Amino acid sequence: MTQSSLSTPKPPTPRTKILNSWVDCTSYGAVCDRLAEMAAHQQSGYIIAANVHVVMTAYWNRAYRAVVNGATLVTPDGMPIVLGLRLLGRKTQSRVYGPDLMLAWCDRAAGLGLPIYLYGSSWETLEKLEAKLLAAYPGLQIAGSYSPPFRTMTPEEMREDCDRINASGASVVFVSLGCPKQELWMAQHHRAIRAVTIGVGAAFRFHTGEVSQAPRWMMRLSLEWLYRLCVEPRRLWKRYAINNPAFVILFGLQWLKHRLGWAKEIGAGRSIVPTASPKPNSAGL
Repeated sequence: MTQSSLSTPKPPTPRTKILNSWVDCTSYGAVCDRLAEMAAHQQSGYIIAANVHVVMTAYWNRAYRAVVNGATLVTPDGMPIVLGLRLLGRKTQSRVYGPDLMLAWCDRAAGLGLPIYLYGSSWETLEKLEAKLLAAYPGLQIAGSYSPPFRTMTPEEMREDCDRINASGASVVFVSLGCPKQELWMAQHHRAIRAVTIGVGAAFRFHTGEVSQAPRWMMRLSLEWLYRLCVEPRRLWKRYAINNPAFVILFGLQWLKHRLGWAKEIGAGRSIVPTASPKPNSAGL
């Protein structure tokens, strides 16, 4: 892959800022189209599925915020983020949920003959996941998988991981390390990996059935957090006790400011344009 392929300009995706994070107003089909285009041109990049935890981590941590805002795409993964986009003018925005995006791309990749790579989780989970994906998507090519050690890796180990992925020939790498570890890993290594990396959180364990997903009706009502809290209370209680109330308050202030600005524009007889990114996305940042 040449340097020029990394910097080829792409049509900008409409974006709206939620607190300090730019989120792309996109869909499963549009993301898969983008992935297919990037694979055809052998472009690198990374995609983040943003829920409240991602947005709030970016709010508290400036370095992580730069990682989020430097992504090729940031999809609205959580329903609170989707509702926020709608309240800020993106009335038709739907959810682009990381685990479902993974399956959508596996379906597309099977038809296009584009290999995928699975990075993260345990060896046992990866073995189960490969079997389930191959059964669900005949023709899907899984170029490889790897379970990294659950500790800080050495620079040499990191280089070996990148070399292993590149040698596999995969065009898309699904990364399941959890937030914020997976986003930091993708931002650190995407220039060295000749593929698009996508952070999918707990998707590997969801798809193997090791962790149950919330019912779809709870997802639609923005209650997925409550279900997951009941399933994994020890791991998640601090996240939801702090992040969720803080997000409601901070986004409420953002929405109020947006409404006041909207009212002033209407009073002045001006047209309203939803908040947009000041710059187009790049495929390899």
